[in-house]
Amino acid sequence: MNDLLESHLEEVAPGVHAWQQSDGTWWINNAGAIELGDEVLLVDTCATEARTCALLSAVADATSARPIGLAVNTHHHGDHTFGNSLLPASARIVGHRRMREALAADTTLEAFPPYWAPRPHFGSLTRRLPDLVIDGDLAIEGSRTVELRHPGYAAHTAGDLVVWLPDARVLFAGDLLFPGHTPMVLAGALTGARRALDWIAGFEPELVVPGHGPLLNRAALAETLEVHRAYYDFVLAEARRGLADGQTPLETAGRAELGPFAQLHDPERLVLNLHAARAELGGPPVDRAAALADAVTWNGGPMHTSA
Repeated sequence: MNDLLESHLEEVAPGVHAWQQSDGTWWINNAGAIELGDEVLLVDTCATEARTCALLSAVADATSARPIGLAVNTHHHGDHTFGNSLLPASARIVGHRRMREALAADTTLEAFPPYWAPRPHFGSLTRRLPDLVIDGDLAIEGSRTVELRHPGYAAHTAGDLVVWLPDARVLFAGDLLFPGHTPMVLAGALTGARRALDWIAGFEPELVVPGHGPLLNRAALAETLEVHRAYYDFVLAEARRGLADGQTPLETAGRAELGPFAQLHDPERLVLNLHAARAELGGPPVDRAAALADAVTWNGGPMHTSA
């Protein structure tokens, strides 16, 4: 876990901190902290005990050990939620209702599947679900306004939330954005993920903290949105071709030319995205285990993690 040494907390606006973990591939996420008067709002936790402890320690140092009063989970995936159990018992965790339902059904922490290797060093973690759920948007008023927004449709997942600070014009986008990485929508919808790009642009943020990858200023955001749009269009076109030719998603992926997208981290996610696109285009519902097994086959072995 040498890359844990490269993780750091950066104040990106007064009282707004972004936790960045290199290199943002499988199980390695970004998070954040927002100072709200005498307490702190945390945006996501991390996949492992060591990574979450490093995050919490850095936040305590940066905020004069203010207590964490609220935490927001941007979606249910374990790299953003498994560290929830390390938060103070007094902290309230907020998530979308669909996010809570998905995390409640996720047994990855208890029975890690063979699709990634080596197994992340999770440590002493247990699943901790949000105790405050929302079905749409929520504004938190205090020393500043913090807005939790849901796009209104499935995108990366069905329960995505972004955290928007209108005074600082900083957006915590969760996994609606993966700059430098291959986006993933196995638990969501390709068309929703593409639609959410315009939704994100509509905030007109000065800075975006994505769920993975580097921070984005206005110019970098525009470039990332363009790459993501092109990638989603590519996946949808390949999925349509594969359906028309009677191919499985794995067969479609095997014949696809990634072209400019080959340079993105985690290219094997193409297989997962094709499973999602095929379901959205009228194919069978997504079988998560089958999709992940196909990704391992395409990859030539388990997907790598250094978490």
